[in-house]
Amino acid sequence: MKTKTWTATVLGLALAGGVLAGENWPQWRGPNHNGSVAARNLPGVLTKENIRWSAPVPGKAGATPVIWDDHVFINSPDESGSLVLIAMDRRTGSERWRRTVGLGDKEKGRNNMAAPSPVTDGKKVITLFGTGDLAAFDMDGQPLWKRNLGKESGRFSVMWIYGSSPLLHEGRLYLQVLQRSPMPADYPLYDGKPERESYLLCVDPVTGKDLWRQVRKTDSTLESQESYATPMPMTGPAGKQLVIVGGDHVSVHAQGDGSEIWRARLYEKRDDWYRIVTTPVVGPGLIYASGPKGQPVVAFRDGGRGDVTGSHVAWQFTENPTDWSTPLLMDGKLFVLDGGKKILTRLDPVTGEKKWSGKLPVREVIWGSPTGADGKIYLHSEEGTVVVCDAGDEFRVLGSMTFEGEGPCRGSVAVAQDQVFVRTAKNLYCFGAR
Repeated sequence: MKTKTWTATVLGLALAGGVLAGENWPQWRGPNHNGSVAARNLPGVLTKENIRWSAPVPGKAGATPVIWDDHVFINSPDESGSLVLIAMDRRTGSERWRRTVGLGDKEKGRNNMAAPSPVTDGKKVITLFGTGDLAAFDMDGQPLWKRNLGKESGRFSVMWIYGSSPLLHEGRLYLQVLQRSPMPADYPLYDGKPERESYLLCVDPVTGKDLWRQVRKTDSTLESQESYATPMPMTGPAGKQLVIVGGDHVSVHAQGDGSEIWRARLYEKRDDWYRIVTTPVVGPGLIYASGPKGQPVVAFRDGGRGDVTGSHVAWQFTENPTDWSTPLLMDGKLFVLDGGKKILTRLDPVTGEKKWSGKLPVREVIWGSPTGADGKIYLHSEEGTVVVCDAGDEFRVLGSMTFEGEGPCRGSVAVAQDQVFVRTAKNLYCFGAR
């Protein structure tokens, strides 16, 4: 383990769904698709003493690590600007293998081509980059298949670079590409062909072949057509469904063929620049979705057909909504992070009633989303401070720790096998109770 300069400030889940402790973190919002995981004996304060290992990463990225048993996978640019998938040993942090998937990392604003997180089912790992490069490998790094969505359907037309992560669910791979049309010439991957379609794609994860492709229409304009969200699975009155957010709307689609079942407008205001960053969260009978730039967090009741905007809104939260951090649903509690104001709020997920809110002890923005486990909430700021809060009946900060000189940090914390994984721009850290 390398010697580091630290500042540590000590200020002091049971999970709804009945899953077992020590489980994996197979995709960017975890095994339950809501930011939570069953775990135990996690540190309430991250310190140098409870680091199990640290390992260097070749570049910065917003991608969150995914973990399966003794494998940890990360997307990253390397030193030459190639886009790589890296497998590490969860027990030691040593690199098992590295595969180049794409070429030509680019940056715009706070994003780069390695923003999507990989996904795994323990048999294979699938990775996607903002270049459109989509590839699958077995757990030993042997290639299974590869394709480039940009070459097939046009490069991604997203102003701040494509950031949606794939969803691997019940033997199918789902991706959403909600993008601007026509594509402006100043976008990072402009290819001289401005016309684009927004679509939802289902792929056989074994062969890499399309199972279906569904165009997703919108009446939104300019940047508001774009989404950085990830599709989420749901079982409801119409059977097995997918929830997607973008183009000013929430829409629900059949998993079998991608056909749209219902949709609802997420907010009343119309604006050309209302891109959506946050992924929807699914709870019992309700879907939680967040509008951009001060628009509310909205709970929608599942069910219905066609446009249900006027009939299926259960409640709205407007006090400290979230622009870019996906909410956390854990143990019958909903947590909303305003990463700009650094305010964390706990809501009743059924009624929307505010239970508490509190200011986090950081000055810098928090770009990632809250992660919940073992009755704790982990949040990671841009400059590298990890804040741990109690997920109980009152706002309470348990502790914070800063990784000095290791920003920018724009991903989320992952928890798997009763360990906490924190990625900075320079290193990946594994924490665990001693």
